[in-house]
Amino acid sequence: MENISDQTPLLHQTNGTHHQNHHDNDDHQQKQEQNQEDVVVIDDVVVVIDEVDDTKLDKTLQKLEIYLRFLGFDQSSVLKFVISWGIFVLICVVLPVVMLEITHCLGCDDYQVRDFEYEILTSQVLLGAVSLICLSQSLNRKGIRKFLFVDRYRGHTSRFMDMYIQKIKDSYRLLLMSLLPCCILKFAHEFTRMFYVHNQSWWQSGLVVSALVISWTYLSAITLAACILFHLACSLQIIHFDDYKNLLERESDILVLMEEHIRLRGYLSKISHRFRKYLLLVFLLVTASLFMTLVQITGVNGRVTFLNGGNFAVSALVQVVETLLCLHAGTKISHRAQGIGAIASKWHAFVTCKSFEGSRRSISMGSLSSNCSESDLESMDGITLHNHSHFASVSSYNKRQSFVMYLQTNPGGITLYGWVVDRSLLNTIFFIELSLVLFVLGQTIIFSSAPS
Repeated sequence: MENISDQTPLLHQTNGTHHQNHHDNDDHQQKQEQNQEDVVVIDDVVVVIDEVDDTKLDKTLQKLEIYLRFLGFDQSSVLKFVISWGIFVLICVVLPVVMLEITHCLGCDDYQVRDFEYEILTSQVLLGAVSLICLSQSLNRKGIRKFLFVDRYRGHTSRFMDMYIQKIKDSYRLLLMSLLPCCILKFAHEFTRMFYVHNQSWWQSGLVVSALVISWTYLSAITLAACILFHLACSLQIIHFDDYKNLLERESDILVLMEEHIRLRGYLSKISHRFRKYLLLVFLLVTASLFMTLVQITGVNGRVTFLNGGNFAVSALVQVVETLLCLHAGTKISHRAQGIGAIASKWHAFVTCKSFEGSRRSISMGSLSSNCSESDLESMDGITLHNHSHFASVSSYNKRQSFVMYLQTNPGGITLYGWVVDRSLLNTIFFIELSLVLFVLGQTIIFSSAPS
């Protein structure tokens, strides 16, 4: 009796083909599952990511989240909320008040003025509370990734991963450079004052100095961390604006350029909306604190020295650093956003001129830099404009002209309830502060010198 497979060779061939197709389908399914691991869908946008780079960024963000949790910004649950504010009240309010009461002595105004210390503590506590209240809500609602990466890819862009990680590391360095000198100055002041007062034993004095420095450092770290978060969010968007300048070089579709610019302006609007209350309150509190500091210093007669008024200098230094960090971040990203219109205008002019000449030479931005400032040159680094022959038509000219007009009338930037944080706002703030200083000096100098 012959074998069935010998009688029906087609059946044997079909079975072999079936097994081969089955293995091919398994391999295809495995490849498809492997590819799905590298694809993320975010807001209906398919994003291909590099798992290695994304893991590095996740680890960097986790370290940042741990640091923020240590400072009390993590208030995602009732228990964490109670613990955060309990630690804040205990370290930043109860501890310094107890230390000030312990070290207070009658007739020691040359070394410590009680009213000065409580006014300084009140201003610092208010700034710390504002930082926790304003930023913890957004952090708990969105998470650290969505909070910092306002773009539609949520930081999953592989070609920007290294720059993202570097910006976050730079924020740590900036925080350390801002906080460490102030801590050294605070410690030197408290140690010098305790050395002159010395109404307790040495170990008690050392304990008081350590408690005051720890409390002040923790409170200053909270306020500076909030400013660094705003600075970091703006710095991450500078990467996208720099990439948009490169897009002007390689992209000829005006509609694509407009859509991308609209997205960039939307990203800045998100940052402005998340930080506007915080920035406004910080500016008002810092102005009021410095105003009261100036009144106290100039309103007394010969009582202010480094020993009893040194905390004024330390607290004012930290507040000025916080204000400068916020203003620098806001003006820098606003300047980049407003500089896009100038770059597009030059691009439009050169393409139009070269289209009539028929030249196919590339146009370097170096020829435009003869009358530009240093900051303008920085914003135009690496831009090379190439001539496109199809721009010679009238319709292409009209598209470019409308695109340039759109950029000039919609520059974008960080805004505070309609006010753009740019150089004009800096001039306004400067003259307001100068007016307050002159007013206080005029009032206190006249009042203090009137009796004599």
